Amino acid sequence: MKITLVRGDITKETVDAIVNAANAGLMGGGGVDGAIHRAAGPALAEECRKIREKQGGCRTGEAVMTGAGKLKAKYVIHTPGPVWKGGGAREPELLANCYCNSLRLAEQHDCRSIAFPSISTGVYGYPIEKAVKVVFDTVLAHAATTLAEVRFVMFSEPDYKVYCDEQRRRQK
Repeated sequence: MKITLVRGDITKETVDAIVNAANAGLMGGGGVDGAIHRAAGPALAEECRKIREKQGGCRTGEAVMTGAGKLKAKYVIHTPGPVWKGGGAREPELLANCYCNSLRLAEQHDCRSIAFPSISTGVYGYPIEKAVKVVFDTVLAHAATTLAEVRFVMFSEPDYKVYCDEQRRRQK
């Protein structure tokens, strides 16, 4: 399984599945979540509405899948990340679950490629230097069956640099 780092706009990625750093209500919000909903169009919001009606949304660390609407991807995997509360409220475990459950869901749908944003490191306040360690630990521990590529897409240069530094550290 190849790990690729990209600085750019996740809504423009050509992969089988794009992961959305969603809110628990799957309503489309700000940041990555809002960008994905805007780019995908109304079909995505409608699928999310049906999930809310059926199961009430998606709990932190869990993941649900929808179609991708107007995006280049086939699917969007929605996973609500933890809000940072200092590290003592199971944040690392919940963040790891976001990535693990998203990877599992992608493989259940025979995805060969998946693109992740940096979950919880924006408005949810998870320190990116702490998050990136959880992210790499989780993804590298995943025993891929169908996934050939895991892509991390960061919008900002500073976030991209943190991911690059972590990848270099692990390759030594």
